[in-house]
Amino acid sequence: AKVNLVQKPKYTILAVLSYQSIAEACDDVPRLLTHHPSAIELIPQMILRLARTVPAYERQMSWMSGDPAAVLVVEFSSDQPQTLRAAALRLHADVRIAESKEEQTQVWNIRKVGLGILDSRPQSARPIAFIEDCAIPVDRLGKFVREIEKLLSAHGTKGGIYAHASGGCLHIRPILDLKTGDGVRSMRSIAEATLALTLSLGGSMSSEHGDGIARGEWLKQIYGEDVMQAMRMLKQAADPEHLLNPNKMFDAPSMDSNLRYNENQQTPTWVPVLDFSRNGSLSTAIEQCNGQGICRKDTGIMCPSYQATREEMHSTRGRANLLRRFISAPSSLVHHQSEIEDTVARALDLCLACKGCKAECPSGVDMAKLKYEFQNQYYKTHRRPLRDFVFGYFHVVAQLASFAAPLSNALMRNNIFKNLTARILEITPQRPFPMFTRRRAKLNSQKRGKKIIVLSDPFSGYIEPQVEQAAFDVLSACGYDVSVLPVIGAGASLLSKGFLEAAQRHAGKVLDALNQLDPTREATIVGIEPPEIYTVKHDYLDLIPSRQDEIAARAARTWLLDEYLLRSERFNVWRVETLGQMGPLADNQQTIKFQPHCHQRAEGPASDGLASGTNATVELLRACGYEVELIGAGCCGMAGTFGYEAEHYDLSMKIGELRLFPKIREWRTTHGESKIIATGAACRMQIQQGVGVDVLHSIVLIAKQLRS
Repeated sequence: AKVNLVQKPKYTILAVLSYQSIAEACDDVPRLLTHHPSAIELIPQMILRLARTVPAYERQMSWMSGDPAAVLVVEFSSDQPQTLRAAALRLHADVRIAESKEEQTQVWNIRKVGLGILDSRPQSARPIAFIEDCAIPVDRLGKFVREIEKLLSAHGTKGGIYAHASGGCLHIRPILDLKTGDGVRSMRSIAEATLALTLSLGGSMSSEHGDGIARGEWLKQIYGEDVMQAMRMLKQAADPEHLLNPNKMFDAPSMDSNLRYNENQQTPTWVPVLDFSRNGSLSTAIEQCNGQGICRKDTGIMCPSYQATREEMHSTRGRANLLRRFISAPSSLVHHQSEIEDTVARALDLCLACKGCKAECPSGVDMAKLKYEFQNQYYKTHRRPLRDFVFGYFHVVAQLASFAAPLSNALMRNNIFKNLTARILEITPQRPFPMFTRRRAKLNSQKRGKKIIVLSDPFSGYIEPQVEQAAFDVLSACGYDVSVLPVIGAGASLLSKGFLEAAQRHAGKVLDALNQLDPTREATIVGIEPPEIYTVKHDYLDLIPSRQDEIAARAARTWLLDEYLLRSERFNVWRVETLGQMGPLADNQQTIKFQPHCHQRAEGPASDGLASGTNATVELLRACGYEVELIGAGCCGMAGTFGYEAEHYDLSMKIGELRLFPKIREWRTTHGESKIIATGAACRMQIQQGVGVDVLHSIVLIAKQLRS
C-alpha cells in the first residue's frame, strides 16, 4: 500500500448548523460537501441534552443555542486563515462559528464524549454497539436514518445516532436491555433488518471499526462466496496455525452468543445502606462505566491517584471493572471471591473521593458513592484502622481537643507524644498536627431580616475560627437574622470513612435541629466548608430516602456561602456602597490565585441559572474588585484526611507536585506575595505544608476588605 502524505493545514474554523431532525441534517450533507470542508460531524439532541447534565461538559456548551434535534459541525482547514470565515458563512445565513482554539476544543469535546454521555442513563437498558459501523453512500444517508428510526420505533426503543456524516458512517447505538430475552431477540432482529437495509442502499455493515465477532456472521451476505474464499486463503497463508484472532470474522459465532449476561440473569449484590434508586440500583451504578477511559488523563480532577501512579486499577474505569468482577464472581468460589474483594479494597483505598468522576466522567460514574458503600460492607468482616474512628468522628475529636486547649496543643507539639500518636494511629509524623482553639466566632446578629442558618464545621469551628467569624460578620452586616445550627457538620467525615449508619444518624440530627430552628422550612442554609454543605445538598437523599420531601425542600435552600452571597440582594447593595467609599484596590492587592475544593469543582449548574460551585467564588471575588486567576491544577492531594494517613503521605505530596505546587511557586516568583485563596480547609493545609505560603478562605478576604 502506497500512501500519499500531505501537510496538515495550519488553521481551522468550525461552523455549527442546527436542524429539526437527524434525517434533515443528513439530507444536507451532500450540499455541504460541495463546499469542500475537512470534516462534517453529526451531534444529535440526545447527546446535547445529556451533556448539559454533566457539570464538566455543561460548562463547555456556550457555543450551543436552543434545543435543535441535531447539529452538524462543519470544519474548514487552510493555511490561509482569512479564507476560513468566508467559507463558513457561505454555508447558511444562520450559522454559529467557533474560531478560537478554546471554542473549537469545547465543540469537539462534546462530540468526542458522545459515546460516554449516551451511556450515562441509570438503568439496565444501555446503548449497545452492534450496528454502529454501517457505511452508507452519502446521498442516501438521510433515507437510511429515516428507515433506522422506523426500525427502532417498531422495536419499542430509540438510539443514539451520531458521528462521521461526511463519510457516510454514523455510529448507531440502540438502547436495549441484554439481561432480558426480549432485549437479546430485539438485538438480532434489528441487526438483520439493518443488514438488509444497508445492502439495499449499496452500503456496508462495517467501515471504521472492522468486523470481528459482532459482524462476522454477515460477511458472506456482504461479500459473496468468491471473495470470502479469497480472504480465507489469504488468512490461511498468513496464519497457517490459526494463532492470530481465532474464531473471528470467517469463523465467528453468531453475534448474539457469548454475551456477558444470560437471559434474565440477576447480578448479586449486598443490600446497600445508601439509596441507589437514582442510579437504577447498586449493580447498575457499578456497571455504569462503559470503558471509554476518559478517566485515563492528566488534566482536570478525575482520578488524581491515577494521574500520580498511572496504574489502571487506580482509574475510575479500573475501579469500576474490579467492582463489576466482584459482584459477578461465582459465590461458590469463596477463596477467589475474597481475593477479588481485597483487590477492590486496595483500589478504592487510593480513591480520594474527590467526586471528579461525577463531574467529568461522561457516563456519570459516582465512584465516591460506591466507595462509601463498599467500605461500609467491607469493614463488617475486616478490621478497621483506629485512625478511621478519629477521622470519621473528627467533629467529636475536635470538640474535645478544643475544650482541652492549650493542653492538647502542647501535647501535639511534643515530638515524643506526636510520634507515639502517629505510630498508634498509623498517621504520618511528617505533617504538623492541627492546632485547636477555645476561641469561638462571635455572632452579633440583630435578629432582623431574612433568616439564615449557618451550618458550622469542625475546621472553622475549632481550628480556624477566623473563617467562621468572617462569615458571621458579613452576614450580620447585611442585616440577616443569623442562627448557627447546634449540630457540628453534616457528617461528611463519617461518609468519607464509610460509617454509613452513623452518617444516617448524624443526618437525622441535622434535619431535626433544622426543624426546631425553622419549622416552616423557609430559612436559607449556608456553609463554609464545601464537603459539608454539599453533603446536605446531594448525599442526604441517599442516606435517608424516607425523608426525601423534607430533604429536597432543604436542599433547594442550601448554598455554599459564596454561592448565596452572589445571589444576595442585601450583600450586593452593601458591597456596592462599601466599595464605593473605599475606591479601587491598589494594584498589588487586586490579583489573587484561587484553588477550589474538588467538591466545589464537581458542583453542577444551579436551577436559577446563576453561577454555582467554583464559578460562584470566582464571580463573587471579581464583584469585590479582584482579578481572579483559577488554578487549573486539579486535586491538591490532601483530600480531607487522606494526606495524613501514613501510607498515603507520599502519594498525597506527589499529587500536589503534579501541577498545584509548581504553579504556586511559579506564581510567587512572578507576583511576589499576592494572595492565594482556597475554599477547602484541607486544601489550605496542603498548600501551606507543601509550598510554605499562607492561604486564605475567600470569605476572610472579602470580610477584611469590607471591614476596612
